[in-house]
Formats: sequence, structure tokens, C-alpha cells
Amino acid sequence: MIEKKFIEAKKQEFEIKEFIKNKFGKLKVSEVRIERTPIGEKIIINTARRGLIIGKAGENIQEIVRVLKRRYKLENPQIDVIELENPDFDAQTIADRIALAMERFGPLSFKLIAYKELERLKKLGALGAEIRLSGKLPSERAKKWRFAFGYMKKTGESRFIVKKAHAISKTRPGVVGVKVSIVPKGTKIPEKIEIRMDKSKGLIEGKI
Repeated sequence: MIEKKFIEAKKQEFEIKEFIKNKFGKLKVSEVRIERTPIGEKIIINTARRGLIIGKAGENIQEIVRVLKRRYKLENPQIDVIELENPDFDAQTIADRIALAMERFGPLSFKLIAYKELERLKKLGALGAEIRLSGKLPSERAKKWRFAFGYMKKTGESRFIVKKAHAISKTRPGVVGVKVSIVPKGTKIPEKIEIRMDKSKGLIEGKI
């Protein structure tokens, strides 16, 4: 019985997140989180376009609250819209931008779109990035492509270092999956070794 309630709660959370993301479309919402509090459910929306999400006089928020009450039977939903501190390194924003570009220009341009995004991240100072595309790509080779540069942590506590997101691009030939991983500028890497030379003493010091 407990397991069934838990599954139903998680299913409802997923549906609420999809409803909010679909309402505003790609490049509008980075992340939706749901916290259950004693006074009701708190829905946190992270976005680079706070004004657009809120709407004129808060009309968008009011509409979301009405739907949450009517469709999902939430008694007292609270909406909190938080603006991203650094949208340039937001993985979801980048994944959505790539997906929209392929929908607009077609999957034939997938290499140009991916390399252009990596070049932009390099110039902004990202320590590393990886873009993975899979699905209906116009190639005689494998249906999966990987584009990357710099440092990318794959194991251990990578979630504290690597920002990840995914999106779906609905192109004319078919659906293309987009996965983005980023190590933002200024990220502290635990195992990174810095080499410093003391010219006066002729010594080399290593610092982790």
C-alpha cells in the first residue's frame, strides 16, 4: 500500500513538471522541483526568464495554480520562480537551444550546431563540455554522435562537478535525443594538481 502511494506521488510529480515545461516550451524553464511542506506543495521553477514565467501581474502563476488545484487536486500549491545566476552554463538551456536549432534548421546541420555550442562554451571559460546526439541523424555511420572538449568527470561524485540535462528535438525525419554535460567555469576539481615553480629555490611544488 505504501509502495503504491509512493509510486502515485512520483507519477504526479513527473506529470506536474512536464505540464509546466510544456506550457512555456523549450528555453524557458531550466528545472522544476517539488517540495512537500506542512502547509502544502511548493513548486520551484528555475529559469533565465523570470518575467516571462510570472507573466503580466502574475497571470501565468495564477493559471498554473488553478490547473494544479483542478487537475492534480493540490489544495495549497505555492509557486516560487527563481532566476538562474549564470544561464550561460545551464545545461538544460543549452540542450534546449541545440534541440530548437535542429528543429529550425533541420538535422543536416547537427554537426555545425554542436561545434558552435562547444566553441561558445570554450570562449566563456567552461572547463569542459560534452554533447551527445542520438536518433534520426542523417548519416550512414552510427546513429549516435559525441562532441566534447576539456575536462569531463565520469565517475565518483560527478553530480557536484558536472551539470547534466537532456532534451528532445522533433525534426522532420524523426526524433533526436540531446544530452549535455558541462563543467562550468570556476568549478573546483578535487583531484586537480597545480604545479608551481619557485625560481629562487629551483623547486617544484604540487598542490591538489
